[in-house]
Amino acid sequence: MVNIDTDTLKGVMFMLEPIPMSQSRTIQTRLVLPPDTNHMNTIFGGKVLAYIDEIAAITSMKHAKMQTVTASFDSVDFYSPVKSGEILRFEAIVSSTGRTSMELYIVVHSRDIYTGVTKLTTESFVTMVAVDKNGKPQEVAPVFPETEEEKRLFEAGPLRRKIRKEKREMPNKFFKL
Repeated sequence: MVNIDTDTLKGVMFMLEPIPMSQSRTIQTRLVLPPDTNHMNTIFGGKVLAYIDEIAAITSMKHAKMQTVTASFDSVDFYSPVKSGEILRFEAIVSSTGRTSMELYIVVHSRDIYTGVTKLTTESFVTMVAVDKNGKPQEVAPVFPETEEEKRLFEAGPLRRKIRKEKREMPNKFFKL
């Protein structure tokens, strides 16, 4: 075994082997119960956000093979309400990567158990960062697409990254604290 001083490695660029996007794909199913709903008998948006955050964490940890933290919810679009008794299906995938960050695409569908009707309810992009036990960002492997859907997500990644960067700079343009 060879011991290498970590100072020796500072500034050294490691290239990790690319991983297929499909390897990170994660699916979760949830039943919407009465305590999950508001006065309209539809699920609280915040409950859906919590489920999205959870599947984003699981998916990003599968990809990074280490702990991850939520950096941002880049977009969340709610398309249709979900009522108590319906089933939610969450599907997540790492859609692009930076050096230490991963962008995840999460899509949520609901299913009415009586009619069998399935609806798109929510789409979201979330950015997660891989971290070591001290919370220091760690390098992640790049991803590559295999299907047409994955290719569309992957190819649009640089534009979404540019928009995220511009959004991060916005508060500094409007508010000088």
